[in-house]
Amino acid sequence: MSAETLSIKDVTKVFDLGDVQVHALRGVSFNVQQGEFIAVMGSSGSGKSTLMNILGCLDLPTSGDYLLDGVPVATLNRNRLADLRNEKIGFVFQGFNLLPRTTALENVELPLLYDRRQRIPQPRDSAIVALTRVGLGDRLHHHPNQLSGGQQQRVAIARALVNSPAIVLADEPSGNLDSRTTLEVLALFQQLNREGLTLVLVTHETDVSRYASRLVELRDGRICRDEPILVPRDAKADLAKLPAEEHL
Repeated sequence: MSAETLSIKDVTKVFDLGDVQVHALRGVSFNVQQGEFIAVMGSSGSGKSTLMNILGCLDLPTSGDYLLDGVPVATLNRNRLADLRNEKIGFVFQGFNLLPRTTALENVELPLLYDRRQRIPQPRDSAIVALTRVGLGDRLHHHPNQLSGGQQQRVAIARALVNSPAIVLADEPSGNLDSRTTLEVLALFQQLNREGLTLVLVTHETDVSRYASRLVELRDGRICRDEPILVPRDAKADLAKLPAEEHL
């Protein structure tokens, strides 16, 4: 973990709501090293969603510096920012965000079709590789309504991986999943992280955060805790402890 994937320094975010200013972030600073698996925790109103939007280049800070894979984000125009998102960031959301009338393969191909520089010359082949990597090589032509919730989230993870991003941002990725499926997704994240993937997972659940290797906690727009998780829980081992009859 010698290279920094992202670095933010003294980042603030202020929302103007008429006569009222809401300070969502108040001087947040931290770095993410290549290959880290970080859980960002915080209750409602802590600023974690605002931070996620800034890390994902979906919003810009009011002040402060943000470098993504060495690129100063604040210097980019709208088009270059969109290119940076497409090339450097994979997103996984709570709601899966799959197109219902397209197959798993077509959903995973989608980010490559928006790559104006066409860095990946064979989008379909890359999408097949990504789906196979998450264990869905036999579900390429299934539509979302033919897949379980866990399988839909795996499609979303494959879509996040298909561009070989510098970092994957997962926003409450287990929020719509049952306990067993949550462990399956976390086991996949841990496996991908062991393979070198850099992950930032936003969650409000303490139990989910324990599967990461570092915890960053926000409160009232400030980081109140940033510490390693010395012995992360093993999702694959915890999954194996569940009674077989619970498997869906």
